Amino acid sequence: MCLFFLPSNIYAYAHISFYQIDSMLVSILFLWMPILIFTATAYDFKTKYCELNTTSQTNNTIYYSNLIQVLDSLASESNLVNKLFLAKSTGIQPDIVYGLYLCRADVLPNDCRNCLLDAREDINTTCPLSKVVVTWRDVCMLRYANYSMVSVMNSAPFFEICNEVNISELASEQNRFSQVANNLMGQLSIRASNDLKKMFAYDEVSYNDTEKIYGYVQCTPDLSGSDCSKCLQESIDRLRPYCYGKKGARLVAASCNIRFEIYKFLQFTTASSDNPAKKKIPSKIVAAIVATFSVFVVTAAICYLFIVKKWFRPIASSDLQDKYADESDIIAHESLQFEFGTIEEATNNFSIENKVGEGGFGEVYKGILANGQEVAVKRLSKGSRQGSLEFKNEVALLAKLQHRNLVRLLGFCLHAEERILIYEYVPNNSLDFFLFGPTNDVKLDWSTRYRIIGGIARGMLYLHEDSRLRFVHRDLKTSNILLDQEMNPKISDFGIARIVCGSEEQAKTSRIVGTFGYMSPEYAMHGHFSVKSDVYSFGVLLLEIISGKKNTRFFQSGYTDLLCFAWSKWKCGEKLEILDTNMVDSSSENEALRCINIALLCVQEDDELRPSMASVVFMLNSDSDALPVPQHPPFVSGKRSGHTTSELQESVVWLTDASLITDVHPR
Repeated sequence: MCLFFLPSNIYAYAHISFYQIDSMLVSILFLWMPILIFTATAYDFKTKYCELNTTSQTNNTIYYSNLIQVLDSLASESNLVNKLFLAKSTGIQPDIVYGLYLCRADVLPNDCRNCLLDAREDINTTCPLSKVVVTWRDVCMLRYANYSMVSVMNSAPFFEICNEVNISELASEQNRFSQVANNLMGQLSIRASNDLKKMFAYDEVSYNDTEKIYGYVQCTPDLSGSDCSKCLQESIDRLRPYCYGKKGARLVAASCNIRFEIYKFLQFTTASSDNPAKKKIPSKIVAAIVATFSVFVVTAAICYLFIVKKWFRPIASSDLQDKYADESDIIAHESLQFEFGTIEEATNNFSIENKVGEGGFGEVYKGILANGQEVAVKRLSKGSRQGSLEFKNEVALLAKLQHRNLVRLLGFCLHAEERILIYEYVPNNSLDFFLFGPTNDVKLDWSTRYRIIGGIARGMLYLHEDSRLRFVHRDLKTSNILLDQEMNPKISDFGIARIVCGSEEQAKTSRIVGTFGYMSPEYAMHGHFSVKSDVYSFGVLLLEIISGKKNTRFFQSGYTDLLCFAWSKWKCGEKLEILDTNMVDSSSENEALRCINIALLCVQEDDELRPSMASVVFMLNSDSDALPVPQHPPFVSGKRSGHTTSELQESVVWLTDASLITDVHPR
């Protein structure tokens, strides 16, 4: 078998990587490179991979006929709207042909089709005897083989190129640029792998006062989220040694591609032309502009109403729950409404045998619907103002959210004074049951804990950055982390969550709600909350998972709480003493120490120093870069801004309605 890689028209790029190429071919290709670089432009990136077999193949074979049929079908359907990806197959073994294409997310259907036709014509000429081919263009990839490729992750063959120009002659500037680009690509890979419908992400980030870095990542949408993440991460790792510090780079692989530049290379919002007066703007772009403007107007209106309500009502009513106090907010989700009789029947009339938990706002029952589906039924306490607000808030918020690491709201029920929420049933109780439960029969090994940590982080990242609206949970703790049958985490209890409006970085409330021990100091002391408040709670939760110790019930001589204990052990070099003794033998020392470092970064006293959840997820998924050194958490010295720890506790009691401090039992 012979493997043949054909690069062509590479624009101002100097590094090329090949996959399993004969050394003689490599020599020939490098002889071509000066010519290729000289003749290139920035808009005609082309390369291909051809796997040649020794079997004779002519134009009248069954395989070739099947290939023509598959390529025709792919090209014809590529002209349809929203057909960025398509897979086809035809024939039977040994002459079956599998084919697929992937177009860049910003291209119009006609451009996608033209790209595929150009690619097809090229491979017909240059790869006539190949049964396995991948060809890449600037805006499309075309691939076919004599074996199934759908839902199979292939990070090879791959092809990478780097801009030959450094961002600066200074090594320090190259390193800083590399770090910014690296973080951007890492965040994009997380977003793309969590968006199972689109499987792509793009964004821009400021590098300095005048320059930005633009990034784009994409997977074939047939992949699972984990496979997409793996493909993108492998691609990022391959680019890093050669291309970071350069002004741009890209890597194309069989199942994914990544790219960053210091100029805009995507056209999601571009509607300009050489002569706007003579050229009609495509209707798809017009629709996109109208849709974007509409979203902006609606968002601005919501923010305006939020501000007006805030100024023209008592401050004590400024929490988000009051925004959903009207019945109309619930009726808007009428399609989710269950009949009360259906819920009574499902829970055996709310029998004690079906009761699986109890919280500050009501009781939780296991139910079985008529179709056999198991559900969790949360029956809120009658006559509770807080329960009513929590109910309306949770329906309004969870109806907008959908993520594998968030508990899913199936519906609700309004009947007389009854307010009931129906969720997917999560069978394995909550995380605190396994960490702090009365029995030690069930122990969590390190790999399970590490998977739980990653799932919680991805769920919080979705709330903070990847959902349509930005949410602050405000009550992240172990009892609000439910575990499914495979021990995957699901964040629950959104009754006191808040929407952070627009570019609002921080909000303030006079009613402190949540759980003491998980509250950030700026929230507990002054009512200031933001996404960084959730990051603090995540840091506390992370230390609890690592240590097996509960922050609110921490008893160890010489230490006031778990944070003080962890910080002390970290500073004196006894880091491994933080680990739960039940999992020391099963833990990966490097992963555990990394998680401790991340946790201490999250619970730093200064909220501006805490990482975002995007950075947390990136740090959890990457072990190649050194982590920042954390500064001390609050109250390590017993003081913060002139207040002692006891003064803080008194302040929290004074500010807080005790019925709002939740401590939900395992469900």
